[in-house]
Amino acid sequence: MELLAERGDFPLTESWSYLNAANVALIPMCAATVITDWQTDLALNGSNNFDDQAEDTAFDGLRIQAARLFNCRPEDIAGGSSCSELLSSIAWAVMPKKHENVVSTDIVFPGTIYPWSRVSHHTGSEIRLARGHNGYTSIDKVIGAIDKNTAVVSISHAEYTGGQLYDLAALAEVTHAHGALLVVDATQSAGAIPIDAPACGADVIISGSYKWLCGPFGAALMYLAPHLQGNLEPGLVGFRSHKNIWDLSPDRLEYPDTAKRFESSTMAFGCIKGLEKSIEYLVDIGIERIYEHNMKLADRLVEGLNRLDIEIVSPPDRAERTSIVTCRVDGWNPMEVVQELKKRKIVAQKRQEFVRFSPHLYNSEADVDRAIAELRSLLNG
Repeated sequence: MELLAERGDFPLTESWSYLNAANVALIPMCAATVITDWQTDLALNGSNNFDDQAEDTAFDGLRIQAARLFNCRPEDIAGGSSCSELLSSIAWAVMPKKHENVVSTDIVFPGTIYPWSRVSHHTGSEIRLARGHNGYTSIDKVIGAIDKNTAVVSISHAEYTGGQLYDLAALAEVTHAHGALLVVDATQSAGAIPIDAPACGADVIISGSYKWLCGPFGAALMYLAPHLQGNLEPGLVGFRSHKNIWDLSPDRLEYPDTAKRFESSTMAFGCIKGLEKSIEYLVDIGIERIYEHNMKLADRLVEGLNRLDIEIVSPPDRAERTSIVTCRVDGWNPMEVVQELKKRKIVAQKRQEFVRFSPHLYNSEADVDRAIAELRSLLNG
């Protein structure tokens, strides 16, 4: 099986089987170097290098690389400090009214729905959560919750517990037929699954940095469809919100006519530079290649777990699967399993009553085989 990443790019993989990208992915050393170099330069030189021009254009590189990632224009991309920040700004911009509703699932990561819940406390709008079980919600249940009063469908592209993947084009078709917006949290898919933002029909796609994008904490990105860029007023604003940030008059606020209007304030710009580099690293390898690589590892995990008679709760249907493989180990507390594996230099994660594995581009078949062998040893006592 082809190795996509040089071992030196991810030094931990020399001695550990790190199967935990759905929690915190490893950062390629080229991106880590960009972050530390930026911070060091700031410490040594202050604004000598990071001057007004550099601050004004700090997100430009991210826009270029994220446009490659999502097959869109750089003008469609905004950067931010976190997924929650960007989603909160969108939620207040849309602000569903009292008679309207927001549709999601009851297995969604809380950060995907909390901003809409906060708005609902203010406006009285309804939050509708399609019911799920074992980290899975049928797309038909999501579609069934949409009606003429739906303002927004806010979902995770891939659910964090079991890795279930939703058909965005199918959801967009129904959502738009009811006059609603499709807002997608791609934190568990961007960087591991190809996403064509214009083609999939999503109105907003937001992703954190530190999972499958192999970036740092403190950075995030957003795709905003062109039809929204001239008429959505951001819910969070700051001095960067004006179309000319160094025109510092407080008596007006004129937004850029691009997604840039959602970039509100100063932040840890070195993290944005690191995310820019990590996306460049992934896209240069090829997201389709990464997807195929990761799915082969996931298939190998599934086969190994089946041989051990361990219950897999991730979807069996290839169309709904990602490289997140989640299982229930009967007779074991999932945290105990995770801790025992860590003693053996294998990193997985506990989520609810399950053990979750999530291989990425820096993993190999040997990592999977090692995890299965150690699980067998645990089960055999």
